Amino acid sequence: DAVEAELDAIIGLDEIKSYVRDIAKNVQAQQRRKAQGLKVAEVNMHMIFTGNPGTGKTTIARILAKYLKAIGALRGGQLVEVTRADLVGRYVGHTAPLTNSVIQSALGGVLFIDEAYSLYRGQQDSFGLEAIDTLVKGMEDHRDELVVILVGYTKEMEVFLTANSGLASRFPNKIEFPDYTADELLDITAVLAKGKGYRLAENCTFPLLGYYKRRQALDSRTAGNGRLARNTLEKAIFNQSRRLVAEPAAELDVILPSDLELQ
Repeated sequence: DAVEAELDAIIGLDEIKSYVRDIAKNVQAQQRRKAQGLKVAEVNMHMIFTGNPGTGKTTIARILAKYLKAIGALRGGQLVEVTRADLVGRYVGHTAPLTNSVIQSALGGVLFIDEAYSLYRGQQDSFGLEAIDTLVKGMEDHRDELVVILVGYTKEMEVFLTANSGLASRFPNKIEFPDYTADELLDITAVLAKGKGYRLAENCTFPLLGYYKRRQALDSRTAGNGRLARNTLEKAIFNQSRRLVAEPAAELDVILPSDLELQ
């Protein structure tokens, strides 16, 4: 119930939240079949998350790990977040032990490989290919105690999946994370503000919506999506603190339009 509430609290991402719940339902259905002595269909939970930065991929992965632990599909429920630097060694013979060590640390939980496409820099990248081969073998050896999530931009991930002949078939669950709308970013800003003990004045709505629409339309890939909302709020809180020095009687928890730095 606690994990469900956490999932519900996420703004937007309705299709992705439904997908997480559907995976959990599939696991639970197979658990019931097993309990009654029926044949069990293997549930492949390895996934690829694609989309721009700041679209909630890490947050969803963390909740998914807790969800799978809560229903008994994973014993640990930890999220181990790594990049190429954590998997690829600097000299011959270093990569396989390094990758295997990471896999061991993730057993019982979720291994989250950010910018996974960076593992494959072409056929000349022997270290990267070794890491991929070791990962594929580790997934096979620990199929019941490990979920792997690969993360990256859509086009780059398509190229990455050609690095190993068995790679694409091991990741049947491909989830595209959409960019946030201006309205969703406004809601995210309000929720973040509440979490920090602040609230947005009503007349902040119009300027914030206009700003978020401009930034997302210009280039959502570099705007940062959820990070844009967080950075905007942090700047506003900084500016508000300077204003409060000049206005000792002002409300301490209110963010005004004059506090916003929308450039």
